Amino acid sequence: MNLIQPLATSVTTLAAAIVAAAFVVLDGLHRRVAEQERGDVPGWVLITLMTAGLVTILWKLAGDQLATLFTQAMGSVTGP
Repeated sequence: MNLIQPLATSVTTLAAAIVAAAFVVLDGLHRRVAEQERGDVPGWVLITLMTAGLVTILWKLAGDQLATLFTQAMGSVTGP
């Protein structure tokens, strides 16, 4: 029994050291990836502006037809 107790304590200490080392390594990797991962802001701005432009063009070309279509759709909805 006296030999098992120190062995169990050593195994527990070793396991705790391995877990702590794993956390240090994973934290370092996470920080590296987070620094590199800055996103594509100009791309999202371009997509947003292009979408706004397309909506504006469609609204100018087919605004009356879209309004009529919406009015007809809302008129056909029945409910309580």
